[in-house]
Amino acid sequence: MSSQSQHNTIQRRKFARQKSFLRGIIYFNNRRSVFDCLIRDISPCGARLIFSDSVTTPDVLDLYIPQKEQTLRTHVIWRRGQEVGVSFAQVTEMDHPAESGNLTGRVARLEVEFAALKRALKKLKADADPETEVT
Repeated sequence: MSSQSQHNTIQRRKFARQKSFLRGIIYFNNRRSVFDCLIRDISPCGARLIFSDSVTTPDVLDLYIPQKEQTLRTHVIWRRGQEVGVSFAQVTEMDHPAESGNLTGRVARLEVEFAALKRALKKLKADADPETEVT
């Protein structure tokens, strides 16, 4: 890559990428397809992934970073041989640390969602077999 094209690439990024050496795992196809990768550059908005072989992936992936215990939805921006550039679909915790620290609010929202899912499952089971009472 010429120095001019490198300069243009850096200019387009909102945040500078940090060099990294993190293990990553990508999932797609409803988690039926799994590949290990190496995260070489990362920023709050995206990353550069390197695979041991050329990999064909869809444009939307889930990237799990075991060291951070974090899963991020990503969109493929570019592909070059064994490298893939991705952008993160959601803002990461590094962008809004005060919001991500509200664990109580997040747990409360998840509990409400869990209760709604339980009710929906109970209704589906009752509709499927009206003679069997679901508890």
